[in-house]
Amino acid sequence: MPKLISGIQQLGIGVSNVHEAWKWYRQNFNIDVKIFEEAATAGLMLPYTGGKPQERHAVLCMNMQGGGGMEVWQYTGRTPQPPAFEIQLGDLGFFAGKIKSKNVTASYNEFKKKQLNLVGVLSKDAGGEKNHFFVKDPYNNIFEIAESKKWFKPQKWNTGGVYGACIGVTNMQKSIDFYSHILGYNEAVYDKEGVFEDLAYLPGGKNKFRRVLLRHGQPRVGSFSKMLGPSKIELFQVLDREPKKIYKDRFWGDLGFIHLCFDINGMDDLRKECEAYGHPFTVDSSNSFDMGEAAGHFSYIEDPDGALIEFVETHKVPIMKKLGWYLDLRKRNPEQDLPKWMINALRFSRVKD
Repeated sequence: MPKLISGIQQLGIGVSNVHEAWKWYRQNFNIDVKIFEEAATAGLMLPYTGGKPQERHAVLCMNMQGGGGMEVWQYTGRTPQPPAFEIQLGDLGFFAGKIKSKNVTASYNEFKKKQLNLVGVLSKDAGGEKNHFFVKDPYNNIFEIAESKKWFKPQKWNTGGVYGACIGVTNMQKSIDFYSHILGYNEAVYDKEGVFEDLAYLPGGKNKFRRVLLRHGQPRVGSFSKMLGPSKIELFQVLDREPKKIYKDRFWGDLGFIHLCFDINGMDDLRKECEAYGHPFTVDSSNSFDMGEAAGHFSYIEDPDGALIEFVETHKVPIMKKLGWYLDLRKRNPEQDLPKWMINALRFSRVKD
């Protein structure tokens, strides 16, 4: 079938303690619904794990208000490595994850009251219209809290799931073409160049940048599209210094943002499209992966600067694990949204602290 992208499924985050990290994301971002958890061997990521299978423990978790999830990922057979330098805005790869909020000002005040590590102050984005701010987790990862008006199931808290990412690039036009053509981010919300006040408190934020915020012009469709919701990608090209590659001399899965994953259908057509566009699959699970509680087909490509984009074609997903209720998505029309009541059943997998 033709390629279909339902949205950002998850942002992968390499950590040193998966349970400690997920607890922080539950308590502060309300990403508390567990889709799967498994300790196993990552045997297919050899191009990015030193050519050897690596032991790992991973949790995929979501926020019931909507947005993408997080794959919180920890090496268990080796010590995950930090970067050898302080990552600065404009360095190549994923600098920050975007988290959606119904009320950015309220989120800022809440985080300030909780004495979280706020990076700078509440400010307008480069478009001059919407408030946003940055916060750092205890593991040195930076998140941008950004406004969204699209929600799957509104709850009492302000924050939702993953809304996108801030990505460092070397050639803006080349990266715009990549994210537009392959991933459908074909509309520029703004395209600005200069030194920006809202970035001043970030590492490297006082440099000169060209920054472009992209969104997808057409609504996403697919089984989980309503849950995952719309998303945005912001590209940063630093103009007055030489950027470094964030994962230079490190493994995928080491500390930091390791990949951005999209929920898709039509993997075979997507493979052909990526090859034709000069970004062939670098990892391909071929037929199916099985993580015990979820199954499907996954693959990876690299953006023009080597940042890893994952695609997952989900075959089986747990709805109510305690009752042994799993949904086989291969038997459904991939363009049809799952009934809201069915996705709402995921709330029974919520982990409460």
